Amino acid sequence: MESKTVVTALAALAQDTRLAVYRLLVQQGPSGLAAGEIAGQLSIAPATLSFHLKELSHAGLVSSRQEGRFVFYAANFDAMNALVAFLTENCCAADCGPACAPAVACDPVRIVRAPRRATRSKA
Repeated sequence: MESKTVVTALAALAQDTRLAVYRLLVQQGPSGLAAGEIAGQLSIAPATLSFHLKELSHAGLVSSRQEGRFVFYAANFDAMNALVAFLTENCCAADCGPACAPAVACDPVRIVRAPRRATRSKA
């Protein structure tokens, strides 16, 4: 990960509302949350939330997908893990001691959805 990318990600997280949004999305997992749900859970006005989601998206920390008339946002776990790896790279290298264990990446549970069954109408 390049330093410029790291600085952009850290700058995006260096604000109370964006940090709260990001932590909520990390907690939710790869399924993400609809923008309205995020706004409701964190008591954020929709216009304000839109601004903060744009900043997180620009930093590569969240992704969005359209489902019908709803937009769902999810944390980008690959970007989060790359950021943590960059920050902990060479951890305790000077001391060469066991105090710093290898970083463990967050591997969110992958949701496997069952295929939808065809519905038959009774005629």
